Amino acid sequence: MSAPPTPDAGPISNADAGPIPDTDAGPISNADPGPISNAAATAPTPTPPRAPDAAPGLAPERSAERTAKAAARGGGHPVRLRALDGLRLLAALMVAAYHYGGRDGEITQAWGSSPRAQFPTLSSYFAYGCLGVQIFFVISGFVICMSGWGRPLRSFFASRVSRLYPAYWVAIILVTGVFALPWVAYKAVSPSDALVNLTMLQQPLGVDRVLGVCWTLWAELRFYALFALFVVLPGATRHRVVLFCAVWTLGSAFAEASDLPLLDVVLMPEYSSYFIGGMGIYLLHRFGHDALAWGIIGISFLIGQHYAIRELWHPANIDAFSYRSATGIIAVVAFGYVAVTLIALGKLNWANWRWLTVAGALTYPFYLVHEHLGWVVVWVLHQKLGIPSYGTFALTVLVMLGLAWLLYRFVEQRFTPMIKRSLSTARL
Repeated sequence: MSAPPTPDAGPISNADAGPIPDTDAGPISNADPGPISNAAATAPTPTPPRAPDAAPGLAPERSAERTAKAAARGGGHPVRLRALDGLRLLAALMVAAYHYGGRDGEITQAWGSSPRAQFPTLSSYFAYGCLGVQIFFVISGFVICMSGWGRPLRSFFASRVSRLYPAYWVAIILVTGVFALPWVAYKAVSPSDALVNLTMLQQPLGVDRVLGVCWTLWAELRFYALFALFVVLPGATRHRVVLFCAVWTLGSAFAEASDLPLLDVVLMPEYSSYFIGGMGIYLLHRFGHDALAWGIIGISFLIGQHYAIRELWHPANIDAFSYRSATGIIAVVAFGYVAVTLIALGKLNWANWRWLTVAGALTYPFYLVHEHLGWVVVWVLHQKLGIPSYGTFALTVLVMLGLAWLLYRFVEQRFTPMIKRSLSTARL
């Protein structure tokens, strides 16, 4: 029952796109990301960098001045980046629009015809929604760098596991159970494959996926492992993060040139630039304007738009459902980078509405359930109840947001703290 990639997507493309978790700076915060998670980011007040953290040749006075300016932006108090939660929800809604109206595949069976027939004007715009995943990866790079700073490895591990797995396990059970119902047209995976899916390692093990969107979680897990090994374990500093970004960028280029499958799996060159860009943006947020940070962001964007176009662009073809122009792809990727950068620099601090915190909390569970369960809801509302296409679209999104709230309220809020405490105190 795994969702196949769209015809114009790469081997593991955003055809099955989905969000990505984050944080744990409080009950709902984005200080501790996971695949697109529930969080209203709380940015810690910057602390003066240690001597080795200063760039070579940077006088102590300049380093201290830069840190003082960064601290001034936060006013000496933690800054909640609620706009980041809003951006995360927007990216999730982009992905939902793509899955419901911007691609062919199983959703065609739910509508009873091609989504292009249901949304003759909007379907061409919905096709760009899969790029919400690239935006998620940039956000994840930012938030993981934020949450891993100054945190010991055990705490980082506990926060990631407790953030990712509770809602994920319930989503696996829900989708498997619903697809096993005799009146549902979609086929469930085998019981053995469903059990493997609980590990979140089904992708590398070659097992059928219960959730089509879970390929993004596999990308996130690899990013967490690299970040934990090379930044969290030795201790996060500005110098170490800059070095990690530079080495990962070059390593990704070598992986692409060498065409060695193992390097591709570990360094994931098609996605690494987005995570790297997010980390560069966090350096701006923490330390202020800096040539190295801007360089990391600029290079990662240039590489990232290349991979986005390579995976998603094809020449105009009347038979291609989801044609996207190269210019449109670049524009959407650029929007993601610019939006996260503006939030990091405090330009969107005016968007400090409390409801954005809730929006961020719903993003990860919404991402997990919206695609496959959305097919069933669309089928019921449109084909069985006769609700028009646009009404079905809106109601399906609302139903999935309602289900996401239930997962957040009764699963994540109850089990995330419990799992985190258990892992934090477990003996090694």
